[in-house]
Amino acid sequence: MPEDVPVTNAPPCPAPFALQALADRCVQCGLCLPSCPTYALEGLESESPRGRIALARALDDGRLAPTPATETHLDHCLGCRRCEAVCPARVDYGAILTAARAGQRKRRPPSTRQRAAEWLAARPRTLSALLALYRRIWPLLPRAARPLPRPASAVRAQASGIEGPTVAVFTGCVARSYETGLHAAIRRLLASIGQHAVFPDGQTCCGTLHAHAGDHATARALAARNRAAFAEADTVLTLASGCHEAVADAVDGTRDAIVHLAEHADRLRFAPRPERIALHLPCSQRNVVRSDRALHQLLARVPGLEVIVLDAGFGCCGAAGTQMLTDPARAVRFRQPLLDQLAASGATRLLSANIGCRLHLANGTALPVQHPLELLADCLARPPFRP
Repeated sequence: MPEDVPVTNAPPCPAPFALQALADRCVQCGLCLPSCPTYALEGLESESPRGRIALARALDDGRLAPTPATETHLDHCLGCRRCEAVCPARVDYGAILTAARAGQRKRRPPSTRQRAAEWLAARPRTLSALLALYRRIWPLLPRAARPLPRPASAVRAQASGIEGPTVAVFTGCVARSYETGLHAAIRRLLASIGQHAVFPDGQTCCGTLHAHAGDHATARALAARNRAAFAEADTVLTLASGCHEAVADAVDGTRDAIVHLAEHADRLRFAPRPERIALHLPCSQRNVVRSDRALHQLLARVPGLEVIVLDAGFGCCGAAGTQMLTDPARAVRFRQPLLDQLAASGATRLLSANIGCRLHLANGTALPVQHPLELLADCLARPPFRP
C-alpha cells in the first residue's frame, strides 16, 4: 500500500476491548502499587494501576465526569506494564489502558505534538526526509530545539554472501534514520549463523504509538500494511522491544531478534572485549517481550565483558512512546536517576534494546548509546564481512 494513502481511510474500528469486563478482573489487592513508576514518583493512589483502573471504569460507565485532573492521571501512565508482571489476577492492564485512551481521544483532541508524531510515524519516508534535514542542521540548533539526538550517518549495506535461509527484518519508522548501524549489525550476526537478512519494502510503523494514544483505526491500518509487506516471509525479526507485540499481532512468524540469535548462540564466536558497559532493560523488553534473559546469555558469551545493569530510580526511563516529546520535563524526572547511576558506574557505553528508550537516554549523556546487537556484532570473531 503506498505511503501517501491516508491511513484514516481505513474502515471504522470497533471497540477492541470491553473495558468493563477487563477492569472487573482487578481485585483491588494493591500488589501492583510498589511496582508502578508513577506511584513511586507521586505516591498518589490515582497515579497507580489500581487507581487508574478505578478511574477508567468510572469514566467509561458514566459514574465519574471527566475533569482535567482525571485526564492527567490517565495521561501520566507510562504503559510500562510492570503491574501485569506482579498481578495475581492476571489483569490485562495494557488492554485497559489502550481502551481508556480511546475514550480519552473521543472526549478531547490529542495535543499538537502528539498529532504530529502520529502523522509522521505513519509516513516513514516523510519522517526519514525530515530527520535527514534535522541531522544537517542539528549542530546549529540550540539545545532546547533538539528534542531528539542527532540521527546516525548512513551505513552502506553490503551483501553477506550467505545462501542460507532468508530472515526478514522489521525496521519500523524512526529507526530507519537512527539504526543504520544496527541494520548492518543484524546482517553480520545473521550471516554468522548462516542466515541472510532482507528488509522488505512496503513496511511501515508498527502502530504501537497510535494504539497507545487511542487511535485504533490507524493502528489497524498500519498493521494491515505490515501484514502485506511481510506476506512472503516465514520469519520476521523485530529489533525494538517496543514494536514487537504490535508486529507479532499483525504478522505470523514474528520473533524478537535477541531471542532468535540466542537460540543459535553456539554458532556465534566472540573475540575478547575487556570493557565495562551499562545495560538498560526497557520495560517492554522485561514485561512484554521478555527477552532480557536471552540478552544476558548472549552478552555473557563475550570474554572480558563486564555488564552493569542500570536499576536506579523508578523502574522506567520515562520515554514511554511519545511522552518524552509531549511531556519532556516529566520524562526527565524518570530518566535522571538512571543517568546518575550510569555516570557513577564507570561504564564506557550504554546498551538498550528499545529505540525510544535509546533516544531518550542518549539525549541526556555524552556516552555512546547502542542497541546490544551492535556491540555483539562488533565483538564477532572473524566476521564474514564488514559494512
